[in-house]
Amino acid sequence: MPNAITRTRIKFCGLTRTDDIASAISLGVDAIGFVMWPQSKRSISVEQLAELAAGVPAFVTRVGLFVDQPASLIERCAPHLDLLQFHGDEPPEACQGYDMAWIKALRMRDGMDLHREADRYHEASALLLDAYRPGVPGGTGETFDWSRIPANLAKPVILAGGLTPGNIGAAIKHVAPYAVDVSGGIEASPGEKNAAKMQAFVQAVSAANVPPSSL
Repeated sequence: MPNAITRTRIKFCGLTRTDDIASAISLGVDAIGFVMWPQSKRSISVEQLAELAAGVPAFVTRVGLFVDQPASLIERCAPHLDLLQFHGDEPPEACQGYDMAWIKALRMRDGMDLHREADRYHEASALLLDAYRPGVPGGTGETFDWSRIPANLAKPVILAGGLTPGNIGAAIKHVAPYAVDVSGGIEASPGEKNAAKMQAFVQAVSAANVPPSSL
């Protein structure tokens, strides 16, 4: 898939501990994701969000993940975030109106027309593509068929779904996404990241970004 991007951005999602955030920042991660959906094993409260987000320095994007949740909650979280991530069945009008940039997660169910979805969510900053499992909005630890992603999609692609240090190189080679999003693939247990896996993931992304001619 042709792509002008020479560096794949990295988002670590589902962080719940200050030490893990510090490790992610030291590795040069571009974005930190906070899960605000209470049914997730990686969820945090608004109070925890305020404390954790305060430790994220400038130029690292703080992303809040929401799943069909009330506007009142999103508005309480917004002061501590730089970007909103809508991971449920939110229509475009539910994603707009917060005076903030946002991305829309799409679970790759059979028959999904990504061109149509890109047009539908045309105000999104990017589309995050994740594996589909009925009744589960994300965090399945499963990959999907990357060949289903068209080369000429109108929106930047953030690739998610079952990514690990072991498969991220192949994923970048196949999809050439603008960014990648990982959670379970760098964990010791849900919400607790593993420092060695975080480092291995970042190193694998960097290696995949090196042009073959320079090797």
